[in-house]
Amino acid sequence: MKRGAIITVASIVLGILIVLFTWLLIGMLNTPRNFQREVKVREAAVISRIQDIRTAQQAYKQKYQRYTPTFDSLIYFVLNDSLVFERSSGSVDDSIAVARGLVTREEFWIPVIDTIFRKQMTRNDVENLRYIPYGEGAEYIMDAGTFETDSKVVVPVFEAKAPFKAFLGDLNRQELINYIDDAKTLGKYPGIKVGALDQATNDAGNWE
Repeated sequence: MKRGAIITVASIVLGILIVLFTWLLIGMLNTPRNFQREVKVREAAVISRIQDIRTAQQAYKQKYQRYTPTFDSLIYFVLNDSLVFERSSGSVDDSIAVARGLVTREEFWIPVIDTIFRKQMTRNDVENLRYIPYGEGAEYIMDAGTFETDSKVVVPVFEAKAPFKAFLGDLNRQELINYIDDAKTLGKYPGIKVGALDQATNDAGNWE
């Protein structure tokens, strides 16, 4: 092969290598950025649903003075149960009106699904409360119980959580490992979580 041909081939190979190296470098730089962008979208969906779970649990506690540990009972409650409300006419601070029987109170019932959520929820929305968005059928881990505070007061508690692996598992493996390690290093649960079984948290979420 002539020298000119060799130089031409070498130039082509070098050009290809430069293109490949550039492509790999861009990919390396974009991987963390793309990972964080997707994490933001998915976490928002997971948080939105876990907030609905919290709302349903708080309504359940309002009626039964405890939380429920199972999605079956929670979903049944939202779809089939009702909450009682009170409607009054007149003022109880008006002693004359009270004496004359002009102050009345009336109880009425509203289906849970129609009253507790800030958005309209369909039956299908409620039935899907157990499932983690982007989780390919994975369910939130939920439990309930009681906790005794330092002042010896026993309070009902519950927790619901979605591990990062459940809804980020199909993303870049090394980025996910780093993300989980960062959470553990900070002493945080490696996922989205609301409430706790070992302390009274007022049903706070770890994203709040």
